[in-house]
Amino acid sequence: MTNITLGEAGIIALLGYAVVFFGLILLMAVTVLLGKFFVATTKKTAAKEDAPAPAPAAAPVTAPGTAGDIKLYNVEPKTAAMLMAIVADKLQKPLNELRFISIKEVEE
Repeated sequence: MTNITLGEAGIIALLGYAVVFFGLILLMAVTVLLGKFFVATTKKTAAKEDAPAPAPAAAPVTAPGTAGDIKLYNVEPKTAAMLMAIVADKLQKPLNELRFISIKEVEE
């Protein structure tokens, strides 16, 4: 068994600490670089997705104005809007040419 002096033990401890801290610094550098890489690629894909879409073809001319007020009975506005859109689609008419007086939920 080899005996080491107090000075040698101190040097060995300092070298051990230096190796550990060097490894931690390298790990931190890799983490920071990977973070910057992923942020840059995310910005590129976001820029591609945010690009303006091509202008759609000219929309058909619709009638001006609104069809007036509508009374809803036990129906949410979102549900009423979906029903009106379905009716307009089935009739092949623009929604503002149709007049809805009221919408009531029928319970059975």
